[in-house]
Amino acid sequence: MSIVLLQVLFALLLVVTIPQKSDGQFEQWCIADDQTPDDELLMALDWACGRGGADCSKIQVNQPCYFPNTVRDHASYAFNNYYQKLKHKGASCYFHAAAMTTELDPSHKSCRYEFIP
Repeated sequence: MSIVLLQVLFALLLVVTIPQKSDGQFEQWCIADDQTPDDELLMALDWACGRGGADCSKIQVNQPCYFPNTVRDHASYAFNNYYQKLKHKGASCYFHAAAMTTELDPSHKSCRYEFIP
């Protein structure tokens, strides 16, 4: 089999396996970029939970998304909450280059990341 044919088959496999809504839209969540330093994530997290209006109650102590207790995990939850609530009003998943979108649901254990179509 040629390399080109293998690449085409792999690309088709990816398209088939990525969750897709019936109207053709991909499900996307907003998460912290792994390359962003914690101090930058913390500033963006503070903004998202403050002026940005994200509901950050689930990343508080004794709440379902408190663990893992890292700036990156808390920022991911806050970024996604903000993005899902406001994306239809033009909000982006940018946060001064501290965030990125993913098609992989970042939910874990009892911590569910919201997705709003």
